[in-house]
Amino acid sequence: MDSSLAMSSPFKELGVPNDLNLGLEELKIFKPTPVQKEVIPFLMEDGGDLVAQAQTGTGKTAAFGLPLLTKISPESKEILGLVMAPTRELAKQIGKQLFRFTKHSETIFVEVVCGGENIDRQAAALSRPTQIVVATPGRLLDMIERKALSIESVQYLILDEADEMLTMGFKEDLTKIIGMTKNRKSTWLFSATFQEEIQRLVKICMSEQPRFIKIDEEHVVNRNIQHRYAICDHAEKVEFIAQYLKYQNEERGLIFCSLKGNAVRLGHELTDLGFSVGVLQGDMIPKERDKVLRSFRKKRFQFLIATDVAARGIDIESLAFVIHHQLPDQIEFYTHRSGRTARAGKKGISIVLIEPKERWRIKKIEKELDIHFDTYR
Repeated sequence: MDSSLAMSSPFKELGVPNDLNLGLEELKIFKPTPVQKEVIPFLMEDGGDLVAQAQTGTGKTAAFGLPLLTKISPESKEILGLVMAPTRELAKQIGKQLFRFTKHSETIFVEVVCGGENIDRQAAALSRPTQIVVATPGRLLDMIERKALSIESVQYLILDEADEMLTMGFKEDLTKIIGMTKNRKSTWLFSATFQEEIQRLVKICMSEQPRFIKIDEEHVVNRNIQHRYAICDHAEKVEFIAQYLKYQNEERGLIFCSLKGNAVRLGHELTDLGFSVGVLQGDMIPKERDKVLRSFRKKRFQFLIATDVAARGIDIESLAFVIHHQLPDQIEFYTHRSGRTARAGKKGISIVLIEPKERWRIKKIEKELDIHFDTYR
């Protein structure tokens, strides 16, 4: 690889050192996203407490990961960086990305600690010096209780998709973890939404005046997504979805259901109509979930039906659309759902199926998220 490419990289101008630039070049990451442009210079130069409001799929892992890797000593025998994520899928993605960034750097050991994986194997991996741990809250506390690791030496605590962690009920676990990392230099929190629960979390884990970065309004909700709605009775939704899928050619997409029973039933109905679909729902064990996701990534089926709980942390490239069989109960879930399409600068469409009495909910989402819905024709 020509190192002169990395020397002239836009990331170099943000303060990213040459060895990490080479890793980015190899990953074909050449142009910083808006969140990376805002976050990386601050974390490189200052590195103090940070709150960044940015939605999923905007390049947050590189935004915090590149500065974190520059601040961690490869010689350390203690865990210096701790990244918290809401789901095992996201934790594994972050761990893999951090490893890829350092291909041309001194070895920094990153271990992923998450539920649904063999805990003994994870404990064994931590027996060697590890500088960064990426973890889900519950499994991290399990490992601490087993004395498989200590986080007392953590200098940098990163809370990724903090709103999802709170939505999933991890507030108490996060409070414990924050209390165990009192020696940290700084905390970096990333969240797609900034409701009151997030503001309270900021107060307990940060200094009085953290740096607050909000990606400008046109990037808080991905403007590459077209938002549309169709009015149809509950009984008409399967027919609508089937007609839409029929004309997708090779395009792939996600269909969200609010209830696992609806997801399973819709999966059967679409399969009976000849569509290539898989289903992810909350009662599935981790091995089953992994099998479905692996098959979807390998394009063994074209469409994936999922509930909100099952779909958290999914990051699959080139999804052309998201269909909402029902609207989610919480508006921030709409942001997470629709953000599964139009990733990495591509365009996508998010279609909501609503019954006539639900029109008011579209208006509410438009107002709170500052987006516009067109009717689907």
